[in-house]
Amino acid sequence: MTTHKANPNRDDVIALLAAEKLPVDDLPETLNNFVVATDGETLTGVAGLEIYGQYGLLRSLAVDKAYRDKGIANNLLAQIEGLAKTEKLSAIYLLTETAPDYFFRKGYRVINRSSVPSEVQQSTEFSHVCPASAIVMKKPIQL
Repeated sequence: MTTHKANPNRDDVIALLAAEKLPVDDLPETLNNFVVATDGETLTGVAGLEIYGQYGLLRSLAVDKAYRDKGIANNLLAQIEGLAKTEKLSAIYLLTETAPDYFFRKGYRVINRSSVPSEVQQSTEFSHVCPASAIVMKKPIQL
């Protein structure tokens, strides 16, 4: 299993996200802050980070069902958190409907939507892609 930048795999990223019922319509044109995991030519996982000032928004963490429970999500999340440190972000925010327990184990904590910085609230994820029922979580980044 290897991980690398997502740009050359855009079509495969979209296919995996769609299969996992995650938003694809608002993906950035270039996936500069996205990483993917592959097994040979097969895309097995993806994760992305949108940057808003000093804050990050984790989006699109997904692993193909056939490759789950192999540590792929943990590896991708670690890379995204490493990117957040490199970019000197103060916190990562996320919205989830299906994985709050997973993210809680990774140090993310549930917060109120109103506690999210306005820069992040302006993102398409917060403003209209994810439903109001999605759980909002935050993890401070230790520089």
